[in-house]
Amino acid sequence: MRLDIDQFGHDPQVRFLRRAFASMETIQNDLLKELNISSFDERLRRIRLAALNLFEKVWVSYSRWGVSIDEKEMSDIYLHCLAHTLAANNINLPKGLFYPNERIQNIIKEVSK
Repeated sequence: MRLDIDQFGHDPQVRFLRRAFASMETIQNDLLKELNISSFDERLRRIRLAALNLFEKVWVSYSRWGVSIDEKEMSDIYLHCLAHTLAANNINLPKGLFYPNERIQNIIKEVSK
């Protein structure tokens, strides 16, 4: 009997989410590198958790409105959530570090109330 280690790997939704989360991880690592923040910085655990919670709230809002999002937009949403959380923790984000998306920023403001 052959055991398939990745039984879900053929599911298109699973593949979509894996690619999206890999992209989110890459964006996070790139941003932290640009900000000169070590992956061992003690603040990151709290910041990542807060950014993930915010991301989930934004994602639920998109779902509630019936808006489907692709991998790129998921990454953009997470980047904005992470930037928002970093700023809320007094970590300066230089202007021009990334291109802000007004729609995402407005949703973040709404769900952060």
